Amino acid sequence: MKKTDNIFIAGPRGLVGSAIIRHLEKKGYTSLLAPTHSELELMDSQAVSSYFKK
Repeated sequence: MKKTDNIFIAGPRGLVGSAIIRHLEKKGYTSLLAPTHSELELMDSQAVSSYFKK
């Protein structure tokens, strides 16, 4: 995987999600997609589909 590839991280404000983000940033990954719950409701399939079409 390239350091510039998009990586989606669910729950970026939680314990695990925030740890994953910190780890990937330390490794040099630059394109982390980490929407908060208010930015993306994962239970809403239309919202998720729309998010990934961007």
